[in-house]
Amino acid sequence: MTLQDTRTLEAHLLSSQRGLASLDVELDRLGRWGVTLRRCLERGGRLLVAGNGGSAALAHHLVAELVGRFDREREPFSALALSGDPATVTAIGNDYGYDQVFARQVMAHGRQGDILVALSTSGRSPNLLHAVDAAGRLGVTAWAITGPGPNPLADAADDALVVPCPGTPSVQDVHQVAVHLLCLAFETSAGVL
Repeated sequence: MTLQDTRTLEAHLLSSQRGLASLDVELDRLGRWGVTLRRCLERGGRLLVAGNGGSAALAHHLVAELVGRFDREREPFSALALSGDPATVTAIGNDYGYDQVFARQVMAHGRQGDILVALSTSGRSPNLLHAVDAAGRLGVTAWAITGPGPNPLADAADDALVVPCPGTPSVQDVHQVAVHLLCLAFETSAGVL
């Protein structure tokens, strides 16, 4: 490994560390989200999660933590990753355009009082913007977890956690930790309701 390679790694690590430090001011928001999500799901509501690429993988991870468990033994809760069914995603993409792949699913699965989490490093994905719009029309609360702001997705959502670090890889590092903090807040909120 060259000195330049080492500097590249150090720069990425520093960017991610700065992004992680920005979560200090987001702990109250993540705590509120955890309590709200727990209340929603305990009442029989559902979490819908959407993202593209690495954010889609993180959406699946969040769903797995709620249907399975994060850190504590508990009952399973209803959560769906909207990128999980290739037949649905490709059929909607073919028939309505890729911009509608999440919005159509929000309209199919979302009910008033449910929650949508839209994950995006850029905050500019048209399919997520359409999903948030569909959620608003149904009475589904939309939360966004994005990269640097301002961005359209954070502006469109009911609430947003915006990660101020540059570069998609660093934003993804921080999003992973933010999702884990949300899961921890969700699991520790039992009895707080």
